[in-house]
Amino acid sequence: MSARIVILGAGFGGLELSTMLSEALGDTAEMTVIDKSDAFTFGFSKLDVMFARATADAVRLPYSEISKPGVRIVQETITAIDPEARRVTTDAGTHEADFLVVALGADYDMDATPGLAEGGNEFYSLAGAERLAEIIPQFSRGHIVIGVCGAPFKCPPAPSECALLLDDELTARGVRGACQISFVIPLGTPVPPSPETSAALVKEFAARDIAFIAGRRVSAIDRARSVATLDDATELSFELFLGVPKHRAPEVVIASGMTEDGYIPVDSATLQTRFADVYAVGDVATAGVPKAGAFAEGAARIVAQTLIATLQGGEPPGPHLGRGTCYIEFGGGRVGSVDIDFLSGPSRTGTFNPPSAALVAEKERFGSSRRTRWFGR
Repeated sequence: MSARIVILGAGFGGLELSTMLSEALGDTAEMTVIDKSDAFTFGFSKLDVMFARATADAVRLPYSEISKPGVRIVQETITAIDPEARRVTTDAGTHEADFLVVALGADYDMDATPGLAEGGNEFYSLAGAERLAEIIPQFSRGHIVIGVCGAPFKCPPAPSECALLLDDELTARGVRGACQISFVIPLGTPVPPSPETSAALVKEFAARDIAFIAGRRVSAIDRARSVATLDDATELSFELFLGVPKHRAPEVVIASGMTEDGYIPVDSATLQTRFADVYAVGDVATAGVPKAGAFAEGAARIVAQTLIATLQGGEPPGPHLGRGTCYIEFGGGRVGSVDIDFLSGPSRTGTFNPPSAALVAEKERFGSSRRTRWFGR
């Protein structure tokens, strides 16, 4: 009887995991990938949509295009997870697993910040980016506050990118002089693992007259007064608020009893949970690495190698090293990057690569190589 591997979520982690398992195991294993959506979108594509560099339809990659030996992708909503029995219930039925991998990412907790749902605009979802693509071109005067409502959050450089691309947009339309931009973040610096990267971003903010407010989070939005309140009671009035909601594991994961402090704890070296033959990768897990696609992908590779070794024999993989590269838009068509290493050494490191034409091309290759690998296009 072939092994039943059930993968919850078809983001970076789920797509890379299923691809590796298909390459190694083919039809000798039954791999079921469950996701409530019908398509995948790269995180960086949301900024492209937000600033009208691409349409939402253009950046969606339908799961129906995936055809890999042994892999079945189903669009279902997960309603219950039993990690002890490795049983998953959805709105369409039940899935039993010999090996269960949770890769459901993090959800946005809009209710955690009073007034955010009513008085703010989040830009971390594709739908939110689409809404802002209509709002931003009409904005010509006043104060824009970009505010992060809690940490940790996905893709730590993204709010900095938003601030710089917003400056580009307003400048191109000749209205920047009539607009203020403030950027509020609960972290002490834009990219804490890399002082060089943070210094480069702060320098850009200063050059563009973007007010950078570090070490503070947005705790409430008052729609009637158009005021954002920070966690030290400071109030910022605004004409437009762009928010990063507080993150948490999906409710169905929390209800399963797998989480602690909102996320699934795992062995950072193996990604195993406290439940036998149950793993968690990516933003849903507490693995000691940033919440970003590159790190979910790296974690998925370790789990894939573990399962392949278990089913076929051979040496198990080495530990998850927590390495990944994040590309950062600096505005003006410039792209930099930071190479992050969280687990392999005695301390976390982040090596800054200044903006260059080569990195613009490298970011494009990053996306295109995964489109080809996962979707065949």
